[in-house]
Amino acid sequence: MVTQEQRKRQLAREKFLRQQQRRTSARRKARMRNSVIASVLGVIVIGSVALYTTGALKDDDKSNASADVTPSASATSKAPDPCAKPAAGKIKTATWKKEPAVTIDKSAKYTMKLATTCGDIDIALKTSAAPHTVNSFDFLAGKGFFDHTKCHRLVTSGIYVLQCGDPTGTGSGGPGYTIPDENLKDASLKGGTYPAGTVAMANTYDASTGKGRNTGGSQFFLVYQDSQLPANYTPFGTISASGLKVLKKIAAAGAAAADPTTGNTAPNATVVINKATVTKS
Repeated sequence: MVTQEQRKRQLAREKFLRQQQRRTSARRKARMRNSVIASVLGVIVIGSVALYTTGALKDDDKSNASADVTPSASATSKAPDPCAKPAAGKIKTATWKKEPAVTIDKSAKYTMKLATTCGDIDIALKTSAAPHTVNSFDFLAGKGFFDHTKCHRLVTSGIYVLQCGDPTGTGSGGPGYTIPDENLKDASLKGGTYPAGTVAMANTYDASTGKGRNTGGSQFFLVYQDSQLPANYTPFGTISASGLKVLKKIAAAGAAAADPTTGNTAPNATVVINKATVTKS
Protein backbone atom coordinates (compact mmCIF):
# COMPACT_ATOMS: atom_id res chain seq x y z
CA MET A 1 0.00 0.00 0.00
CA VAL A 2 1.36 3.44 -0.97
CA THR A 3 1.98 5.65 2.02
CA GLN A 4 1.08 9.32 2.08
CA GLU A 5 4.75 10.27 1.99
CA GLN A 6 5.38 8.06 -1.06
CA ARG A 7 2.39 9.56 -2.79
CA LYS A 8 3.75 13.09 -2.15
CA ARG A 9 7.11 12.11 -3.66
CA GLN A 10 5.39 10.60 -6.68
CA LEU A 11 3.35 13.75 -7.27
CA ALA A 12 6.48 15.88 -6.93
CA ARG A 13 8.27 13.77 -9.56
CA GLU A 14 5.34 14.05 -11.95
CA LYS A 15 5.22 17.81 -11.49
CA PHE A 16 8.96 18.07 -12.19
CA LEU A 17 8.60 16.03 -15.40
CA ARG A 18 5.77 18.24 -16.62
CA GLN A 19 7.86 21.35 -15.98
CA GLN A 20 10.78 19.88 -17.92
CA GLN A 21 8.52 19.02 -20.86
CA ARG A 22 7.13 22.55 -20.93
CA ARG A 23 10.62 24.05 -20.84
CA THR A 24 11.82 21.78 -23.67
CA SER A 25 8.80 22.71 -25.78
CA ALA A 26 9.34 26.42 -25.12
CA ARG A 27 12.99 26.20 -26.15
CA ARG A 28 12.08 24.41 -29.37
CA LYS A 29 9.51 27.06 -30.27
CA ALA A 30 11.96 29.86 -29.47
CA ARG A 31 14.55 28.43 -31.87
CA MET A 32 12.10 28.48 -34.77
CA ARG A 33 10.50 31.77 -33.77
CA ASN A 34 13.69 33.76 -33.73
CA SER A 35 15.35 32.30 -36.83
CA VAL A 36 17.40 35.00 -38.58
CA ILE A 37 17.23 37.88 -36.17
CA ALA A 38 18.42 35.96 -33.17
CA SER A 39 22.13 35.97 -33.95
CA VAL A 40 22.17 39.76 -33.61
CA LEU A 41 19.07 40.71 -31.65
CA GLY A 42 18.72 38.01 -29.03
CA VAL A 43 19.69 40.30 -26.18
CA ILE A 44 17.20 43.01 -27.22
CA VAL A 45 14.24 41.08 -28.63
CA ILE A 46 13.98 38.11 -26.31
CA GLY A 47 16.41 36.87 -23.72
CA SER A 48 15.73 33.18 -24.26
CA VAL A 49 16.55 33.15 -27.96
CA ALA A 50 18.64 30.15 -28.97
CA LEU A 51 20.56 32.04 -31.65
CA TYR A 52 22.35 35.16 -30.51
CA THR A 53 25.77 36.74 -30.19
CA THR A 54 26.14 38.74 -27.00
CA GLY A 55 27.11 42.34 -27.58
CA ALA A 56 26.80 42.25 -31.38
CA LEU A 57 23.92 44.70 -31.44
CA LYS A 58 25.94 47.41 -29.71
CA ASP A 59 28.49 47.31 -32.53
CA ASP A 60 25.72 47.40 -35.13
CA ASP A 61 24.18 50.46 -33.51
CA LYS A 62 27.45 52.33 -33.81
CA SER A 63 28.20 51.23 -37.35
CA ASN A 64 24.74 52.18 -38.60
CA ALA A 65 24.35 55.44 -36.66
CA SER A 66 25.08 57.54 -39.74
CA ALA A 67 23.27 55.37 -42.28
CA ASP A 68 21.28 57.10 -45.02
CA VAL A 69 17.87 55.63 -44.26
CA THR A 70 16.49 55.84 -40.75
CA PRO A 71 12.81 55.13 -40.04
CA SER A 72 11.05 58.26 -38.79
CA ALA A 73 9.20 56.29 -36.11
CA SER A 74 10.91 54.59 -33.21
CA ALA A 75 10.69 50.86 -32.57
CA THR A 76 7.96 51.38 -30.01
CA SER A 77 6.04 54.29 -31.53
CA LYS A 78 2.62 54.00 -33.12
CA ALA A 79 2.53 55.76 -36.47
CA PRO A 80 -0.41 56.01 -38.88
CA ASP A 81 -0.95 52.83 -40.90
CA PRO A 82 0.20 53.58 -44.48
CA CYS A 83 -1.24 50.37 -45.92
CA ALA A 84 -4.58 49.24 -47.31
CA LYS A 85 -6.92 46.61 -45.90
CA PRO A 86 -6.01 43.00 -46.74
CA ALA A 87 -7.80 41.23 -49.56
CA ALA A 88 -10.43 38.71 -48.59
CA GLY A 89 -9.20 35.15 -48.28
CA LYS A 90 -7.99 32.45 -45.94
CA ILE A 91 -4.48 31.37 -45.05
CA LYS A 92 -3.53 27.89 -46.29
CA THR A 93 -2.54 25.39 -43.61
CA ALA A 94 -1.05 22.59 -45.73
CA THR A 95 2.45 21.31 -44.96
CA TRP A 96 4.70 18.77 -46.65
CA LYS A 97 7.03 16.12 -45.24
CA LYS A 98 9.94 16.66 -47.62
CA GLU A 99 11.42 19.28 -49.89
CA PRO A 100 9.86 19.26 -53.37
CA ALA A 101 11.96 17.90 -56.21
CA VAL A 102 13.90 20.58 -58.06
CA THR A 103 11.97 21.16 -61.28
CA ILE A 104 12.87 24.75 -62.15
CA ASP A 105 15.13 25.57 -65.07
CA LYS A 106 18.38 26.51 -63.34
CA SER A 107 19.58 28.44 -66.39
CA ALA A 108 16.43 30.57 -66.65
CA LYS A 109 15.53 33.83 -64.93
CA TYR A 110 12.77 33.85 -62.32
CA THR A 111 11.10 36.74 -60.54
CA MET A 112 8.83 36.84 -57.50
CA LYS A 113 6.12 39.41 -56.92
CA LEU A 114 4.76 40.02 -53.45
CA ALA A 115 1.48 41.85 -53.91
CA THR A 116 1.16 43.34 -50.44
CA THR A 117 -1.29 45.67 -48.75
CA CYS A 118 1.44 48.30 -48.80
CA GLY A 119 2.36 47.94 -52.48
CA ASP A 120 4.02 45.48 -54.84
CA ILE A 121 7.50 44.20 -54.02
CA ASP A 122 9.23 42.74 -57.09
CA ILE A 123 12.22 40.49 -56.56
CA ALA A 124 14.76 39.16 -59.06
CA LEU A 125 15.61 35.63 -57.91
CA LYS A 126 19.13 34.16 -57.95
CA THR A 127 18.14 30.92 -59.64
CA SER A 128 21.52 29.43 -60.54
CA ALA A 129 23.13 30.41 -57.21
CA ALA A 130 20.26 29.21 -54.99
CA PRO A 131 18.28 26.61 -57.00
CA HIS A 132 16.82 24.76 -53.99
CA THR A 133 15.57 27.99 -52.44
CA VAL A 134 14.10 29.39 -55.65
CA ASN A 135 12.50 26.03 -56.45
CA SER A 136 10.92 25.90 -52.98
CA PHE A 137 9.47 29.40 -53.37
CA ASP A 138 8.16 28.51 -56.82
CA PHE A 139 6.47 25.45 -55.30
CA LEU A 140 5.04 27.24 -52.26
CA ALA A 141 3.83 30.27 -54.20
CA GLY A 142 2.12 27.93 -56.65
CA LYS A 143 0.29 26.34 -53.71
CA GLY A 144 -0.85 29.73 -52.39
CA PHE A 145 1.19 29.13 -49.22
CA PHE A 146 2.12 32.81 -48.75
CA ASP A 147 -1.23 34.30 -49.73
CA HIS A 148 -3.00 36.32 -47.00
CA THR A 149 -0.08 35.89 -44.57
CA LYS A 150 1.23 38.72 -42.38
CA CYS A 151 4.82 39.87 -42.26
CA HIS A 152 5.24 39.29 -38.54
CA ARG A 153 8.42 41.16 -37.62
CA LEU A 154 10.02 44.51 -38.38
CA VAL A 155 13.44 45.32 -36.94
CA THR A 156 14.39 49.00 -36.84
CA SER A 157 17.58 48.95 -34.76
CA GLY A 158 20.89 47.14 -35.22
CA ILE A 159 19.69 45.44 -38.37
CA TYR A 160 16.95 46.65 -40.68
CA VAL A 161 14.71 43.91 -41.96
CA LEU A 162 11.09 42.90 -42.50
CA GLN A 163 10.49 39.20 -41.86
CA CYS A 164 7.68 37.30 -43.60
CA GLY A 165 6.71 33.83 -44.78
CA ASP A 166 5.09 32.33 -41.67
CA PRO A 167 1.40 31.44 -42.06
CA THR A 168 1.02 31.29 -38.27
CA GLY A 169 2.24 34.88 -37.87
CA THR A 170 4.24 33.88 -34.80
CA GLY A 171 7.72 33.29 -36.21
CA SER A 172 7.54 29.55 -35.49
CA GLY A 173 5.71 28.28 -38.60
CA GLY A 174 6.95 26.72 -41.80
CA PRO A 175 6.15 24.37 -44.70
CA GLY A 176 6.98 21.17 -42.82
CA TYR A 177 10.29 20.59 -44.63
CA THR A 178 13.68 22.28 -44.68
CA ILE A 179 16.02 23.28 -47.50
CA PRO A 180 19.81 23.53 -47.63
CA ASP A 181 21.81 26.70 -47.14
CA GLU A 182 22.99 28.14 -50.46
CA ASN A 183 24.99 31.01 -51.91
CA LEU A 184 26.64 32.00 -48.63
CA LYS A 185 29.68 33.29 -50.54
CA ASP A 186 27.63 35.65 -52.68
CA ALA A 187 29.73 38.59 -53.87
CA SER A 188 27.17 41.03 -52.46
CA LEU A 189 27.89 39.96 -48.88
CA LYS A 190 30.96 42.03 -48.23
CA GLY A 191 32.32 42.97 -44.82
CA GLY A 192 29.66 41.08 -42.92
CA THR A 193 26.90 43.16 -44.48
CA TYR A 194 23.62 42.22 -46.12
CA PRO A 195 23.04 45.24 -48.35
CA ALA A 196 19.73 47.02 -48.76
CA GLY A 197 17.57 45.23 -51.30
CA THR A 198 18.68 41.73 -50.30
CA VAL A 199 16.15 38.94 -49.78
CA ALA A 200 17.48 36.08 -47.64
CA MET A 201 16.29 33.00 -45.80
CA ALA A 202 15.69 32.80 -42.08
CA ASN A 203 16.97 29.69 -40.31
CA THR A 204 17.82 28.33 -36.87
CA TYR A 205 21.61 28.35 -37.18
CA ASP A 206 23.43 28.90 -33.89
CA ALA A 207 26.92 30.29 -34.47
CA SER A 208 27.96 29.54 -30.89
CA THR A 209 27.45 25.80 -31.35
CA GLY A 210 27.73 25.44 -35.11
CA LYS A 211 24.39 23.65 -35.16
CA GLY A 212 21.34 24.45 -37.27
CA ARG A 213 22.73 24.48 -40.79
CA ASN A 214 20.31 23.71 -43.63
CA THR A 215 17.22 24.60 -41.59
CA GLY A 216 15.57 27.10 -43.94
CA GLY A 217 11.83 26.68 -44.39
CA SER A 218 9.46 29.35 -45.70
CA GLN A 219 10.43 32.36 -43.58
CA PHE A 220 12.51 35.02 -45.28
CA PHE A 221 13.61 38.57 -44.62
CA LEU A 222 13.74 41.69 -46.75
CA VAL A 223 16.60 44.10 -46.04
CA TYR A 224 15.60 47.75 -46.40
CA GLN A 225 18.88 49.25 -45.14
CA ASP A 226 22.43 47.86 -45.04
CA SER A 227 22.57 45.45 -42.09
CA GLN A 228 25.51 43.92 -40.27
CA LEU A 229 24.92 40.15 -40.30
CA PRO A 230 27.27 37.18 -40.69
CA ALA A 231 26.95 35.28 -43.97
CA ASN A 232 24.77 32.51 -42.52
CA TYR A 233 21.51 33.22 -44.32
CA THR A 234 20.92 32.23 -47.96
CA PRO A 235 20.68 35.37 -50.15
CA PHE A 236 18.34 34.40 -52.97
CA GLY A 237 16.92 37.60 -54.41
CA THR A 238 17.30 41.31 -55.05
CA ILE A 239 14.44 43.77 -54.52
CA SER A 240 13.55 46.27 -57.26
CA ALA A 241 13.90 50.02 -56.67
CA SER A 242 10.12 50.42 -56.44
CA GLY A 243 9.90 47.49 -54.04
CA LEU A 244 12.55 49.05 -51.82
CA LYS A 245 10.46 52.22 -51.62
CA VAL A 246 7.53 50.13 -50.36
CA LEU A 247 9.78 48.58 -47.70
CA LYS A 248 11.02 51.97 -46.54
CA LYS A 249 7.42 53.17 -46.25
CA ILE A 250 6.69 50.19 -44.00
CA ALA A 251 9.81 50.86 -41.93
CA ALA A 252 8.96 54.54 -41.56
CA ALA A 253 5.74 53.59 -39.74
CA GLY A 254 7.85 51.91 -37.04
CA ALA A 255 7.34 48.74 -35.05
CA ALA A 256 5.44 47.78 -31.95
CA ALA A 257 7.06 46.80 -28.67
CA ALA A 258 8.10 43.15 -28.44
CA ASP A 259 5.19 40.82 -27.88
CA PRO A 260 5.68 39.11 -24.50
CA THR A 261 4.45 35.79 -25.90
CA THR A 262 6.27 35.57 -29.24
CA GLY A 263 9.06 38.13 -28.85
CA ASN A 264 8.15 39.63 -32.23
CA THR A 265 8.29 43.37 -32.91
CA ALA A 266 5.41 43.56 -35.37
CA PRO A 267 5.31 46.38 -37.91
CA ASN A 268 2.83 49.16 -37.15
CA ALA A 269 1.85 49.00 -40.81
CA THR A 270 -0.60 46.23 -41.71
CA VAL A 271 1.74 44.27 -43.97
CA VAL A 272 -0.08 41.34 -45.53
CA ILE A 273 0.97 39.42 -48.62
CA ASN A 274 -2.27 39.30 -50.59
CA LYS A 275 -0.63 37.09 -53.19
CA ALA A 276 2.87 35.79 -54.00
CA THR A 277 3.71 34.84 -57.56
CA VAL A 278 6.88 33.32 -59.03
CA THR A 279 7.30 33.73 -62.78
CA LYS A 280 9.81 32.34 -65.24
CA SER A 281 11.00 34.94 -67.72
